[in-house]
Amino acid sequence: MSTSTSRIQRAILSVTDKTGLVHFARQLSALGIELISTGGTAKLLRDSGIVVKDISELTGFPEMLDGRVKTLHPKVHGGILHRRENPAHTAAVAEHGILPIDMVVVNLYAFEKTASKPGVAFEELIENIDIGGPSMIRSAAKNFHDVAVVTSPADYAAIAEELAQSEGKLSLDRKWRLAQKAFATTAAYDSAIASTLDRVPDVHNVRLQAEEESFPQTLRLSFQKIHDLRYGENPHQKAAMYSDGSGVGVANARQIQGKELSYNNIVDSDTALECVRQFDSAACVIVKHANPCGVARADTIAEAYAHAYRTDPTSAYGGIIAFNRELDADTAHTIVDQQFVEVILAPGLSHEAQAVLAPKDNVRVLVVGDLSLPVTQLLEYKSVAGGLLVQTRDNGVVRAQELRAVTRRVPTLAELDDLIFAWRVAKYVKSNAIVCVKDRATVGIGAGQMSRVVSSKIAALKAKDAGLDMQSASVASDAFFPFRDGLDTVAELGIKSVIQPGGSKRDAEVIAAADEHGIAMVFTGQRHFRH
Repeated sequence: MSTSTSRIQRAILSVTDKTGLVHFARQLSALGIELISTGGTAKLLRDSGIVVKDISELTGFPEMLDGRVKTLHPKVHGGILHRRENPAHTAAVAEHGILPIDMVVVNLYAFEKTASKPGVAFEELIENIDIGGPSMIRSAAKNFHDVAVVTSPADYAAIAEELAQSEGKLSLDRKWRLAQKAFATTAAYDSAIASTLDRVPDVHNVRLQAEEESFPQTLRLSFQKIHDLRYGENPHQKAAMYSDGSGVGVANARQIQGKELSYNNIVDSDTALECVRQFDSAACVIVKHANPCGVARADTIAEAYAHAYRTDPTSAYGGIIAFNRELDADTAHTIVDQQFVEVILAPGLSHEAQAVLAPKDNVRVLVVGDLSLPVTQLLEYKSVAGGLLVQTRDNGVVRAQELRAVTRRVPTLAELDDLIFAWRVAKYVKSNAIVCVKDRATVGIGAGQMSRVVSSKIAALKAKDAGLDMQSASVASDAFFPFRDGLDTVAELGIKSVIQPGGSKRDAEVIAAADEHGIAMVFTGQRHFRH
């Protein structure tokens, strides 16, 4: 590791996120580093008993234009940008009385947070576009040989420790890594601004449109890498995991034990988690190869797990299990005694449940936090050769009052409950999807087939293998039945109620078939293809 020969003597601190700042500033001050600051940051440090010089004392010029101009000055940027080993640079700054600035501690106005506020005024949005902050960050990062740029409170501790151990110096390697992070920070910030302003139709219509109302002409994505994965979908493929920083979903879950998650573990875990969060009552979802193979609601998660597991015990082996309630010790015992599991996801775990799972080194356990928090990422992305497909997330739901009964017999209340449950599960099953439900639990699932009839037969086969009775069960079909043969197939299984989108040219023929079989059928007017 190479070490800079110059000691850090002077630092500018100007931050929006003040996490850990006071402690870090004290550590810098204790090393004899002169602190210069702006506005609220200077006030916080001064109120905390830390000696700090206002930026106006450095520049000889007051902050002006409601804070729009405070660091945009040659005595700031000259102090940052001059190359210390360049005689012409050192002579120029000496001639103009410019002091070297060796560290820049800056994070930016919370533009994205402001943009996410409902009904935010356009003027407030514009005023939260930081100008001086990105300029200082870029200047410091460009001159990383001589200047350390610090954009994240997460780096404070390591930097302070190195400074203390190296007589106020930072290694060139450290400065380079900080510069890389700095350029990524300003790139993400500019991307967020551009993407947000793309949602303003024109200068005369400054209402900020919702993301799903208008797709930008240029798509700018910003995700932070969490870590590299061992490999991708297959061992010969490389892969990495990125986060959107929202704190929601599998990408932001906390792993408390087990081996490193694989690419396929993460894909399956996402399906399980997004499915289980659809239910208000205690629920369990078991996923294998990106498809639910068992889903149930019950009074407790122990009951829900038992019913979900019995749907397809064979497929549940080596599966992913997700709960929407804290995992308790009894349920954890049942899982490890009954099956091999790759991943368990839950909002939390009791201490007793953790103790039960701890000896199972290979079981990955993820704490996913509050499932009531909305998924802030409104768009989904799928790469294709030479491009990218973008769509809004499938947040479609149907309520009982929105369903249209189309047969002579209408569903009973119990059937209606199972139908809506089956419909929610179908959203997470690969097309063509057939989901059979009885008493708030799946009894057969057919997925990913080219024919809906074949999917129906697979669902029946799964039920038969598990020894489950499909008589009087309810069925969800993710898309309409194009011919009556699909309806005839489920009728042969003893199905008594069906939920489907409707919209086929042969709807009348399918409805007639349902009436012949005494099946109650409702239309949703909504499709749930999942490819």
